[in-house]
Amino acid sequence: MSGIFGVVSKNDCSLDLFYGVDYHSHLGTRRGGLAFFEDSGIISRSIHNIQNSPFRTKFERDIEEMHGKMGIGCISDYEPQPLLVNSRLGNFAITTVGRVANKDELVKEVLEDGYTHFLEMSGSEINQTELIVALLNHENSIVDGIKYVQEKVEGSMTMLIMTKDGVYGSRDKLGRTPLQIGRKDGAFCFSFESFAYINLGYSDYHELGPGEIVFISKEAEEIQILQKPFEKMKICTFLWVYYGYPTSSYEGVNVEQMRYNCGKFLAERDKGQISPDIIAGVPDSGVPHAIGYANASGVPFSRPFIKYTPTWPRSFMPTNQAQRNLIAHMKLIPVQPLIKDKKLLLIDDSIVRGTQLRETTDFLYNSGAKEVHVRPACPPIMFGCKYLNFSRSTSEMDLITRRIIKEREGDNVSEETLQKYCDPDTPEYAAMLEEIRKELHFTTLRYHRLDDMLDSVGIDHCKLCTYCWNGRE
Repeated sequence: MSGIFGVVSKNDCSLDLFYGVDYHSHLGTRRGGLAFFEDSGIISRSIHNIQNSPFRTKFERDIEEMHGKMGIGCISDYEPQPLLVNSRLGNFAITTVGRVANKDELVKEVLEDGYTHFLEMSGSEINQTELIVALLNHENSIVDGIKYVQEKVEGSMTMLIMTKDGVYGSRDKLGRTPLQIGRKDGAFCFSFESFAYINLGYSDYHELGPGEIVFISKEAEEIQILQKPFEKMKICTFLWVYYGYPTSSYEGVNVEQMRYNCGKFLAERDKGQISPDIIAGVPDSGVPHAIGYANASGVPFSRPFIKYTPTWPRSFMPTNQAQRNLIAHMKLIPVQPLIKDKKLLLIDDSIVRGTQLRETTDFLYNSGAKEVHVRPACPPIMFGCKYLNFSRSTSEMDLITRRIIKEREGDNVSEETLQKYCDPDTPEYAAMLEEIRKELHFTTLRYHRLDDMLDSVGIDHCKLCTYCWNGRE
């Protein structure tokens, strides 16, 4: 995932940009970047690797020397950003969030149109933001270029573009990711996360709709809507379930409240079925789901293990999966008196591969737990996301659901058969859950139902993307 932030101000905005970007650190673990339009007319930029050190640590010296009244920045799991561009559309800086699912096709198309080259990153990958720049330059203005990007890109693409005249903000055409505007006296900001600007003195001003394009001039007087929002929306439901920060809201729905709702629905499905002694959440995102369950069920909420983060912040997560599993395990410290001889009901945001949750379950048994019941806060993940850059699985066969289906059905599984495993009322679904339960050593397993999860969000179901659970938008 990635997060972006931008500021247009009558005064120096360096600290606002620094802290606004830093507040997006939960959305990326690899790179951070800042770019300012300085009073001298040049764009200054700094990009750092943040895999082993927090954003603030890497940028606090830079920010002493970087100043301007306009700036954009990002936290990214992928390519270095922002990019500085000198093109037929002028000089500008650009940062993006999203995924170009048809990247190879578009790269080929751009090269055949005469674009001379793309710079390769490590691993021979092309920076997808550079591809977006090439598409922008297909048209004769930045606004028309953004519209062309929206037309050509399959997946999602939200962006901020900073020119000498102001900053353009564009939300992807189906609104899969959010983009919001905050305002305070003499300044506006763009932000992926709505909470990121509150402590900087901004208040909610405008939430961009799907495909909406706005411009804030360097005078920071008002926003201009250059393209009105489209009607159709498919915002990512996982923003509420897992990725979003608890204090954020999307489409008027707070993340923490949605997670409480999830827990409540899970508790209602479980009523009369099991009798745990305590309810616990896997830190951190599973905790509010567990609080919602405990509040609805009357079973006490407890923290039988604590996440140790002083020397292992989220940014210290290597790309090697074996190392990630080890560090995830090392972070959890048991509270022995809250585990021994207890029947625990454990809620995690989701089950992807299952490795970490199995280790957590075994760890609880080894600490004396009598039973470990598991309730994921979303349905079984069946499809890898093709719309956003989620780093949770590199292949659909990494998903524990798809691996078990393959063991049961063989290599060639039809779409019709897959849909049977997505339906919680079929024997195929029940058999898959039982195999997962046994493999991960749970006492019982019950996933969140898709309809209950969507009701937990509380907006029109047709506006929510459900692709990773049922293969449908």
